[in-house]
Amino acid sequence: MTARRLVAEALGTGLLVTAVVGSGIMADRLTADVALALLANTIATAAALLVLITIFAPVSGAHFNPAVTLVFGLRGEIAPMLAAAFVAAQIIGGVAGSLLAHAMFELPVLQVSTTLRSGTGQWIAEGVATFGLLLTILGAIHARANVALMVAAYIAAAYWFTASTSFANPAVALARAFSDTFAGIRPVDLPGFWLAQIAGALLAAGLARWLFANEKPPA
Repeated sequence: MTARRLVAEALGTGLLVTAVVGSGIMADRLTADVALALLANTIATAAALLVLITIFAPVSGAHFNPAVTLVFGLRGEIAPMLAAAFVAAQIIGGVAGSLLAHAMFELPVLQVSTTLRSGTGQWIAEGVATFGLLLTILGAIHARANVALMVAAYIAAAYWFTASTSFANPAVALARAFSDTFAGIRPVDLPGFWLAQIAGALLAAGLARWLFANEKPPA
């Protein structure tokens, strides 16, 4: 049922953003150590991903990410109109997730981020982060591995090995622009992130088509 799938995408993306933003606020309140705050943010995000993908994958596929939906659309695994609806649901859910996190911590609900995240290094990092995320998803599917566990593990690692702390998700990036907190990003910096994320996703999709091809065994 389409409505059920859209609600799953909106709810999953919203709860993911709530985990990202909320854990960032909590960490920022509890410690002045930026590395410790990032570690707390990492653990909460990875744990949320593991749970949300596991419970919503049977309903919608648990994309929670326009870059993922784009790649699956290009692979012919989701119809164009449904893919567009998925992206809309992801955006709405993501923004609602930021607002919910603010409300829980008694902050102004409507915010605009002032956190600078721009520059060549940040854009390369987002391309790498999204490339790795899509390659992880497609590779895990090909290997019949636990996708939820693989994605959670990859994002936990990418928080630390990328200069951008691995947004790797256009909808989550947009949602974080509505939060002037530890997890925020200035709206003016979004286009560079989006272009890098889409480029990384498309590169991963092209490579995965060749790399994970089902070859016939030799005669």
